[in-house]
Amino acid sequence: MKVLIGITTYNRASILPQAIESALAQDYPDKEVVVFDDASTDDTPKLQAKFPQVKWFREEKNQGYLFARNFLMKETNADFYFSLDDDAWFLQGDEISQGVNILKEHLNVAALAYDILSPDNPTSQTINNPYPTSTFIGCGHLLRLSAVKEVDYYTPNPGFYGGEEKDLSMRLLDQNYEIWYLPGVHVWHDKTLLERDIPAQHRSGVCNDLVFAFRRCPIPMLLWLLPAKILSHLKFSLSYNLLQPCIAGIYKFFSIVPSLISTRNPVKEATFQEFRKRSRITPINN
Repeated sequence: MKVLIGITTYNRASILPQAIESALAQDYPDKEVVVFDDASTDDTPKLQAKFPQVKWFREEKNQGYLFARNFLMKETNADFYFSLDDDAWFLQGDEISQGVNILKEHLNVAALAYDILSPDNPTSQTINNPYPTSTFIGCGHLLRLSAVKEVDYYTPNPGFYGGEEKDLSMRLLDQNYEIWYLPGVHVWHDKTLLERDIPAQHRSGVCNDLVFAFRRCPIPMLLWLLPAKILSHLKFSLSYNLLQPCIAGIYKFFSIVPSLISTRNPVKEATFQEFRKRSRITPINN
């Protein structure tokens, strides 16, 4: 069964080769490595000559990583899709094989959340049995493409960053698919600040999280959950000196509510409750 390893990149020519090399070094034989160059203006296009075994797509106008992921998943004939960020890489060489073996054995599992290590979370743990979780992190996850196609891939968000993994996971759970976490099967996320605008990401993430609740939360849960989310975002933002972008994200959400009404498609109440329960038991931190 074929795996597409998709890497979306923008202006990170200095760090992208490590992601590509780690993908090519995976021991799983039936794999294809693809890079989506989202209108980079640095030396990224020159890397194509260095990695001729990689398939490259390029946009001349920046489209965003959500567009790129959907594009790569829709254009492939692979069975599974592994999303790897351009500042993330595999550590051992067998991470794909481990994930595919689980998906082959458990046909109801639609997504695998890998155990993400990073500069602020560098301590690895021993490999253990996978178990249910609420969602996955964009920089390292494996998807069953037949299930993702069934729920119509990622839903576009008003903000450029944040919330799309939760939304996809929620819709998969609502169709009785499973999301599993793989303790000890690691992907390193370097969290480079190159081409990363933290305030803009936070503003977008706050807006998208409120959009997620508005679209998927059943009534009457939405009546108390939405205010609770706003308070939670404000509290977090005060602690990390991000209050201004947080307020801007909240304002943007309320300004577009009328346009969101047509996109509201709540999941079953039992699904939303299960998602919240799993989020408390197994928090996923980016």
